Amino acid sequence: MTSLRRLATAACVAAALATAGCGTTSVEEAGSGVAAPKSQSCADDTTATASGPVALTDGVGREVRLDKPAERIAVLEWQQVEDALTLCVTPAAVADPDGYGTWVSAEKLPEGVADIGSREEPDLDALYAANPDLIVVEAFSADEEIIERLEKRDVPVLVTLGADPKDPIGNMRRVFQMIGQATGRTERADQVIKEFDAHLAEAKKKVSAVDLPTKDFLYFDGWLQGGNLTIRPYGEGALFTSLGAELGMTPVWTDEINEAYGDGGVNASYGLAQTDVEGLTAVGEANLFYANDEGVGGYVKELEKNPIWKSLPAVEEGRAHAFPPRIWGAGGPRSTAQAVDAFVGAVAGE
Repeated sequence: MTSLRRLATAACVAAALATAGCGTTSVEEAGSGVAAPKSQSCADDTTATASGPVALTDGVGREVRLDKPAERIAVLEWQQVEDALTLCVTPAAVADPDGYGTWVSAEKLPEGVADIGSREEPDLDALYAANPDLIVVEAFSADEEIIERLEKRDVPVLVTLGADPKDPIGNMRRVFQMIGQATGRTERADQVIKEFDAHLAEAKKKVSAVDLPTKDFLYFDGWLQGGNLTIRPYGEGALFTSLGAELGMTPVWTDEINEAYGDGGVNASYGLAQTDVEGLTAVGEANLFYANDEGVGGYVKELEKNPIWKSLPAVEEGRAHAFPPRIWGAGGPRSTAQAVDAFVGAVAGE
């Protein structure tokens, strides 16, 4: 399972910044809030829960069989935690619930869910003490050794792909529907995906109706480490890049730009590059969208002090937009719908 190796160190340092943030900046913020499409609340949910055996192929081609849909799931990655909650399934145990609460706003994790440690190195004793009937892991966060250790126990393991650079939006849908199938919540999953697709189609109409000075765009986040400011452009294969393109805009962080301005290569799985503030000059007149980490990381405050940033056309012309806080960039349908609304709020003024 070579594809299950951990992310590179630099990507892990910035993992908590994968398009999330807190607070606002002095640069125009995209919209006043997040208004994702809403199904019936779980308290009022009327979709059926299936019964009977479950057989499915997971994200890395493993056959997973359950005598009945899982009811007590342990989840090691935030996207899948969000997905379970959208499906009206409260996990029995999750990795890093405090981090989830800090960075993910699409679905609130109820109190009382067992904390099983970090996403990369879960506390297996705590995990199994929660008595799960299914363990859901993400292939790029859990390394081969952890997955092999989990597979030696009697509890089934479902491995999902947190990203597919060839089809990021489709992968988001597939992971959500896979968890829906494993938990007997296929009807709810279909309902949510149908609503998401309708919401995205409506958003495309709103963006197409706006006469933008340019359709070129770049989404990025960043971080501070040792006083050094790093910018992480989202290139081809990134979920938010695909969303912007789906809405009718043109991604501009190309392989050629990355070769000239990139520092540290590209995380091919997630479409994430690495550069400095000067690297942003390579995108010319492009509209800029970015994660906002005020109160958590500090890169935005440092960015705003930088004279290169201040001189960028998008900044000078009011076309640099901070997303609303706590939109998780590797999330499920609810987080992704929040991102859609953030793009629309920025370009259409909603």
